[in-house]
Amino acid sequence: MSIAYLLGPDTFPAGRLLWTPGAFALLLGLAIVLLFLAFAPARPARAVSRRLDSFVERGLSADDVDLSRPFASRVGRPLLLGALGFFSRFAPGRNAERTHQMLLRAGEPGLLTAADFFGLRVMSGLILGGGALLLVMGRAGLLRALLFAIVAALIGYLLPQFWLGSRVRARQQRIRRALPNALDMLTVGVEAGLAFESAMLRVGEKIQGPLSREFRRVVGEMRVGTGRDVALQRMCERIGLDDLDTFVAVLIQSTQLGVPIARVLHEQAAEIRLKRRQRVEELARQAGVKMVFPLTFFILPALFIVAIGPAIPRIAAALSGLAIGGGAGLP
Repeated sequence: MSIAYLLGPDTFPAGRLLWTPGAFALLLGLAIVLLFLAFAPARPARAVSRRLDSFVERGLSADDVDLSRPFASRVGRPLLLGALGFFSRFAPGRNAERTHQMLLRAGEPGLLTAADFFGLRVMSGLILGGGALLLVMGRAGLLRALLFAIVAALIGYLLPQFWLGSRVRARQQRIRRALPNALDMLTVGVEAGLAFESAMLRVGEKIQGPLSREFRRVVGEMRVGTGRDVALQRMCERIGLDDLDTFVAVLIQSTQLGVPIARVLHEQAAEIRLKRRQRVEELARQAGVKMVFPLTFFILPALFIVAIGPAIPRIAAALSGLAIGGGAGLP
């Protein structure tokens, strides 16, 4: 007994019975994925250690913390991570380092690894490609449906990469805007007598955003024994911002040469503010060029329609009258 017979003749009109094999294949694939997720191994020790740290900080048991989380986080997230781990087996090794660096600069969204992100790209491509194939299969030929599915799968494969790049740029922009104020607060703290680590921790507590989290992470690394220069260089690698790279390089060099940190912080804060002002002036100069496109294609046509629109019927009537009169005067 087919699905079309169970749902009735109106649900599957003539020529649409090809949906039944596609639906069966989709359900079979979903069953295979669910079976794999049921017997998939546990997540790496990093996620487990973070959960244990949260238990110690909050003073709660594991059951209390699990029950306090929403249903989507307790059930949907493990299923999604298991599916990503399955598709990550097909990941090429040459792009893993670059993807890992982009994930760090994006703030580690969802605690995804490079393999998980590649699995997300593959799964997105398969979902869009399979959905496009099911939608077009009964309405077009097989070759056209396959072509449409390949294009949709390619778009789905590239969409996570574009999303990650936009997230990196947005995070860097937020850090670039917050950096001058953070350096001013850091300068005030050091000049008031605080140590550099204490001043960074105070700045991380006062401001909000990705830069404050990076400052707190640097202080945490230094407290567990990492050298200050190494912790600052790791922060630069996680952010990938030229202004911050220059500041850290000058700070490390001044520490090695024995220059007072307060003086270096004051000069670097003034220089970064100057760079930000120059960047704003550059964007202001580009505003005129960027306004040409909306002015030409959106504003000027509307003005022409409002100004010349009421006179168009009279102009057309006058031109038609001239044409008729000229035609009548001909021999």
